[in-house]
Amino acid sequence: MKKVRKAVIPVAGLGTRFLPATKSMPKEMLTIVDRPVVQYAVDEALEAGIEHIVFVTGRNKTAIEDYFDVQPELFGTLTRSGKVEQLASLETMLPVAGAMSYTRQQSPLGLGHAVWCARDIIGDDPFALLLPDMVSFGSRGCLAGLMELYNNVGGNNVIAVEQCDPLETGKYGIVGKGATVGNGFSVMSMVEKPAPSVAPSNFYINGRYILQPEIFDILGTQERGAGNEIQLTDAMLKLAAQQEFFAYPYEGRTFDCGSKEGFIQANVAFALSRPDIGDLVFEPIKEIVLSHESRREAA
Repeated sequence: MKKVRKAVIPVAGLGTRFLPATKSMPKEMLTIVDRPVVQYAVDEALEAGIEHIVFVTGRNKTAIEDYFDVQPELFGTLTRSGKVEQLASLETMLPVAGAMSYTRQQSPLGLGHAVWCARDIIGDDPFALLLPDMVSFGSRGCLAGLMELYNNVGGNNVIAVEQCDPLETGKYGIVGKGATVGNGFSVMSMVEKPAPSVAPSNFYINGRYILQPEIFDILGTQERGAGNEIQLTDAMLKLAAQQEFFAYPYEGRTFDCGSKEGFIQANVAFALSRPDIGDLVFEPIKEIVLSHESRREAA
């Protein structure tokens, strides 16, 4: 069993659901409270022990690379102004030199293709995959638990899941639940957006994976699927015929920040959980909600 040292974070998407905000800035740089969405994925990866992060980028995404770099002018201004706390905060988020790589996905051919673009940097190693739009909210990041299950099962492929409303399985990729193993269970099947009447369970894949490098060979010859894109799920189904898959049920909550409603929910949840501003925003948010309820009842 090889240690999982590397993680892939695909950030090449155009963010059309957030236009016009994303017309001139990457959707991954939209902020949840005071940190960009992509920072949460990076922090989660580092918390889980990841040593090297590979960003799969596209055009107009240089702001992400600049964000994780030193800014001498800003650092110098903060130093001269005596803003020690802000300076320390920025310094702690800087990666170790050489611990981040960037590769381009020149064409928007889907998630599977984005993962395949990282093949030469990942090499023959197992790797974590974090979809930055899916932001974990809990006592710890989702990937840490995924790593524990990976070690418990002696490697193989591991995916994170959460439970959805059984009537909404048609929105997600759903897995079939097998025997309990460690802090997870074996995956018996994977079905993309099944109707509730035929869904094998209500456990949906929440955007966190640990995959073996053989997935690259499959993706390299993968035919286009739904949306005329190279789908990662299709490749995982082929890999599942050769290797075992296990699922880790995440005990926290994942916000889909690729949608407006998920992004707003994440901002509220993270703001309320912050000791520095939680109490300051609670009452105003409560008043807004109560006012909205009153208007709905009056209507």
